[in-house]
Amino acid sequence: MLDPHGVSLAGLAVFCEAARTGSLTAAAERLGYTQSAVSRQIAALERQAGAPLFDRLARGVRPTAEGRTLLGHAEAVVGRLDEARRDLRALRDLDGGRLRAGAFPTANIGLVPRALAALRARHPGIDATAEEARTPELERRLAEGEVDIAVVSSTAGREPRGVRLVHLVDEGMYVAVAAGHSLAGRDGVGAADVEGEVWIAGRRSPEGTLLAPLAERGLRPEVGHVVAEWVAKAGYVAAGLGVALVPALAAESFRRMAGDVVLVPLERGEVPPRAVYAATAEGRTPSPAAQEFERALTEAARGMEAGRV
Repeated sequence: MLDPHGVSLAGLAVFCEAARTGSLTAAAERLGYTQSAVSRQIAALERQAGAPLFDRLARGVRPTAEGRTLLGHAEAVVGRLDEARRDLRALRDLDGGRLRAGAFPTANIGLVPRALAALRARHPGIDATAEEARTPELERRLAEGEVDIAVVSSTAGREPRGVRLVHLVDEGMYVAVAAGHSLAGRDGVGAADVEGEVWIAGRRSPEGTLLAPLAERGLRPEVGHVVAEWVAKAGYVAAGLGVALVPALAAESFRRMAGDVVLVPLERGEVPPRAVYAATAEGRTPSPAAQEFERALTEAARGMEAGRV
């Protein structure tokens, strides 16, 4: 009887081709074997099957009852292997496959959409999807294989952990103020200049947020409004309800409200730039699609930096 450890996959392919063409000679020509090699493959398979698989005719061969029974199974196995070869080739050539990306919120404003658009333009066969989460959650999803690649950051001085990192950009910070604010015409501001301002931030406490470095310098930012979305923060600033600390990747949301909101650079010595990385799971080989997306992210980051110069 057939032993799955003894059956040759090449033998099954030869068997299917001989059954399809009705000729061992034709099967040898199509598969690039000698006729004697084809005969040996068929003989070995017949020994495994315990019965003749072909009737040898004057002109060619014809499957026996046992051969017809085996043929459907053999074609299914060979067909699945052909599918596997095509899928592997598509992955390698970036003509197919799947990409699951993740990103922290401000990276989704401009950086990630630009990179995804570039990836889609170059390789439309890749099924690329993205989801949003904060850096610690993205680290977990990478470790558990829920995403293939993520854009993460060093918020509040905390470097990403347990991941392989490729540096994309160091984000400078801006203070967003209403157009009529006293700081609106400045070329830059320091921590002392924003003392006493009402802040618009994603949390009531500055710890673990972009405001943390200011708090560490002894400034206790008064968070007057807790607002998560960057477009909404821009609306609050435009209405004169407070100021907001804005990383460079989020600047687009505020610039869309030109005339109502002004971005004033925060002096780099006051708040260290936030490092932004492409991250993949440590100890795992990134898929070809993830590697290509990493390249697209790097190009997009360079393009955005050049546009700010």
